[in-house]
Amino acid sequence: MPILNRVAEMHDEITGWRRHLHTIPEILYDVHQTAAFVAERLTEFGCDEVVTGIGRTGVVGIIKGNLGDGPAVGLRADMDALPLNEITGKEWASKTPNQMHACGHDGHTAMLLGAAKYLAETRNFKGSVAVIFQPAEEGGAGGDAMVKDGMMDHFGIRTVFGMHNMPGLPVGQFAIRPGPAMAATAEFWIVVKGKGGHAAMPHGTIDPIVVGSQIVTALQTIASRSIDPIDSVVVSVTKFHGGDAFNIIPEQVELNGTIRILRTEVGEAAAKRMNEICEGIAAAHGATVDVKIDFNYPVTFNHAEETDFAAGVAKSVAGEPNVDTNVLPVMGGEDFSYMLEARPGAFIFMGNGDTANLHNPAYDFNDEAIPHGVSYWVKLAETALAA
Repeated sequence: MPILNRVAEMHDEITGWRRHLHTIPEILYDVHQTAAFVAERLTEFGCDEVVTGIGRTGVVGIIKGNLGDGPAVGLRADMDALPLNEITGKEWASKTPNQMHACGHDGHTAMLLGAAKYLAETRNFKGSVAVIFQPAEEGGAGGDAMVKDGMMDHFGIRTVFGMHNMPGLPVGQFAIRPGPAMAATAEFWIVVKGKGGHAAMPHGTIDPIVVGSQIVTALQTIASRSIDPIDSVVVSVTKFHGGDAFNIIPEQVELNGTIRILRTEVGEAAAKRMNEICEGIAAAHGATVDVKIDFNYPVTFNHAEETDFAAGVAKSVAGEPNVDTNVLPVMGGEDFSYMLEARPGAFIFMGNGDTANLHNPAYDFNDEAIPHGVSYWVKLAETALAA
């Protein structure tokens, strides 16, 4: 099954939805305009149920098939944007300063809406399809919030599937892998406390900037010298704050950053080593240090059977040569991981073509990818719920 004719006919309409959503980006759980737009479209399509307010601002539409009773399959898209100023110059660019769809969630939402419209028209399946529109993927754990609200049990969802666009992968191609597909994430805060003083008399101070700088350098040895090279780990310091004047050594500095891992044991080892490094360097200089590490999103772990199934559906849409079934894991985090902990399922990547990368102010979702994503969703639902 290549691109469905009906989906091709809907391409312009879905593109219009996508570009409208791109103009009104919203952050984390504050996706009220987006959620309202989604709920209005689902109601127009004739979904059997449209439920709002799940996981605070999430939306779920239920579409019942015409071929009899059966289980429910969940299809998930994310709705939130990022705190970035857009520089694309597109006609449909963000109208809100410091908010933009720099990860393609507008495209994900529009494609799932397109699939919902098609499935509500045809209903050529048994059981039901739950189209899940999730807030707060970008750091707010909206997926966890929807699961904790009882979404899976309430709608009888047996399996759940997610999809994300991938810049650099050609349009019309898909990529997936069993097991760990995306990393678990952690955030860390390091506060180094020294002794401030005049910058011209550093011998009378304990300079926290010097201590913090040595900590930044030493943390890089966690990946290079403390963790087995076969295991994947990223430790990145992304903030270094300290000082207010050019001639004053400050009392303290604060470092922040992220850890990414594909196995829980590696995260535990990295956290232990981070504490040892910080305490050792601080003690060597007579400073003190406080370290806080907060592990949040778990590993996005694709279940084997559902991964094989999703890969087969992608091959039926794109052709076998256009589906990579052993793509390398991505060290970015993804809170669809919470849904995969609650139910078996799989997360697939879809080509976005030669575009700016994700989380870049020059990024824009590639509308040419829309028919491929919608056709994948439709084929997945109809195959999973075949009579």
